[in-house]
Amino acid sequence: MEKYISVKELEDAAISVLPKAARDYYRSGATDEHTLKENKRAFQRLRIRPKCLVGLTDCNLRTNVLGDELSMPVGISPTAMQKMAHPDGEIANAKAAEMEGVIFTLSTIATSSIEEVAKAAPQAVKWFQLYIYKDREVTKSLVLRAEKAGFKAIVLTVDTPFFGLRRADVRNKFTLPEHLRLANFEGHLATKIHASGGGSGLSTYVNNLFDKALTWDEIKWLKSVTKLPIIAKGILRGDDAVKAVEAGCAGILVSNHGARQLDGVPATIEALPEIVEAVKNYNVEVYLDGGVTTGTDVYKALTLGAKTVFVGRPALWGLTVGGQAGVQRMLNIFRTELESTFQLAGTSSIAEITKDMVVHESVYSKL
Repeated sequence: MEKYISVKELEDAAISVLPKAARDYYRSGATDEHTLKENKRAFQRLRIRPKCLVGLTDCNLRTNVLGDELSMPVGISPTAMQKMAHPDGEIANAKAAEMEGVIFTLSTIATSSIEEVAKAAPQAVKWFQLYIYKDREVTKSLVLRAEKAGFKAIVLTVDTPFFGLRRADVRNKFTLPEHLRLANFEGHLATKIHASGGGSGLSTYVNNLFDKALTWDEIKWLKSVTKLPIIAKGILRGDDAVKAVEAGCAGILVSNHGARQLDGVPATIEALPEIVEAVKNYNVEVYLDGGVTTGTDVYKALTLGAKTVFVGRPALWGLTVGGQAGVQRMLNIFRTELESTFQLAGTSSIAEITKDMVVHESVYSKL
């Protein structure tokens, strides 16, 4: 694994070995994929303004998220069906997060179950990503199982009444390979995804089973079911962030679903400042995912107010290339790059990062 020294190298290696349907599923975005590209480009339009001669001899990346101590402000986002990337799937990802002291988030539509992940990585800080099904008893069961298994938070995806138009999946008539199943379910909920219905099997599954008619009242219902903190994932507007907090959410994950839902929405790093400003007077944490591929990306998000940053595709690339060792390599690439950025920017800890450390490139283009 040591030969890989950037996330891009892990991505290139993974793309070269993944089967076409899985490769296209993991890397594609919605419709024309403008937002997919913008998620990365928006980071590139931000400039770091380093401080010099600050007497810095070391740096500390540690942070605290919802009361849990973490080794660095980089966690693993929920991504579905990880056994398409590696036979160990979500278990390898969770064990890597456990070893590296970061958060692992398990998807509802995972190929390893809540209980399997909990048993494999008992010391990991684990969050559970939730889709709300039309059958509320199915949803309630998922939440209670996650709570019983020691997961620390429920990450409610709020941007998915149904899945966006992903042309690659439609062309490929994407379905989960027959030897795999959605491990958090039994019966048709576990296997219905094997039928494509002439298009994307995943979209067919979601359209038939997910509840499109959700409102913010669902947060109140969730809070009546569980004592776990609830994080709203998929927020891109300040007013929605306020609604989430007032409904009872403890965290906001600024996300555009990896640019896989509605094309043309803002890059997440563009939306972050508005949301941080909107909830500044509330007791709530703000996180970000989307387009994060380097340590400097993480630093820029921290500067603009993110408490921690999550990565999805980079974890899949590491998983594909080397299972648990590949994911750990990915995390250590971020750790090395982030330590370098902290020190070269003149900040020894997250507490020392101030808003003036980053500006938009337009500040310089006017000169």
